Amino acid sequence: MTETLAFLDAVGDGTAMRVLIRLFSAAVDIVPFAALLLVLRGWARLPWSARVAMLGCILFGFVAVYADAIAPFGEREIVGDVWQGPGTDCLSTADDGTERAGTCHLGTDNLGRDMLSRLIFGAQTTIAVALIASLLSFSAGMLLSFTAAVVGGWTDQILSRINDMLLAIPTLIFALVVLAALPQNIVILVLVMAVIDQTRVYRLGRAVAVDVVVQDYVEAARLRGEGWLWIIFREVLPNVWTPLIAEFGLRFAFAVLFLSTLSFLGLGIQPPEADWGGMVKDNKDGIIFLVPAALYPGAAIALLAVSVNMVVDWMLNRTASLKGGRG
Repeated sequence: MTETLAFLDAVGDGTAMRVLIRLFSAAVDIVPFAALLLVLRGWARLPWSARVAMLGCILFGFVAVYADAIAPFGEREIVGDVWQGPGTDCLSTADDGTERAGTCHLGTDNLGRDMLSRLIFGAQTTIAVALIASLLSFSAGMLLSFTAAVVGGWTDQILSRINDMLLAIPTLIFALVVLAALPQNIVILVLVMAVIDQTRVYRLGRAVAVDVVVQDYVEAARLRGEGWLWIIFREVLPNVWTPLIAEFGLRFAFAVLFLSTLSFLGLGIQPPEADWGGMVKDNKDGIIFLVPAALYPGAAIALLAVSVNMVVDWMLNRTASLKGGRG
């Protein structure tokens, strides 16, 4: 509760990002270990592509959670000259005047900050924002789509037509207009991403829910006098888990790419916070001088997206059905 109140107070003074990342780190601190235990149980039965993809996802998650402990330098520390090459010696100065020497394994960026440290902190920021936006979009999209399918009638028509109107607007143009008009802070960014993304979740959720609500056990629940919320959470949701979980992976990968696009265009995560799209934008001019600083965050974005998509493909191939099932 204390961290939540601090987050709400920090929205106006520019520190909301750090509070958000702290909440994210505290909430998922145990996730890498739990995921590792679950994976090891059936590791021998997994194809090699799923193993590599899961290792990649676990690695990215570990780096995002423990970025503060892993990064060799601070997120905003100036440790050397502009665009130094990989493996050069760097020197950071603390607030009390003490100096600490180290090695910039990936070189420095356009301001002389350590690229490896920025890449690690960028993973924390990018994954946290994309994950929170995906969770919000999925919660809203599933609830609205299941409500439309279960209640039907005018409720279904109104919700579906509103969703169609949002789908007709190009996502990037919609995001750019809204973010340019509203104050630029992390809360607005997450909400805009969630609103845009939930339209895709709504379409899938309604499609799979319509096939379930006509089943005999749903009709029996209606005859017993069960309410629509009971039917959604006890009858519909348990039978459509598989396609929704797979779609969540795809939506998360899309959120990472979309956030990076917005940051590259200057309307995503604002400097001096590190995120991968913004790092590409800051260092793109170095490519002219054969400086690879912009390639590192671009490669990280690609690797994360590919890892998530390969895990999703394995899940879909394993179930071999879009209908889902209990258990």
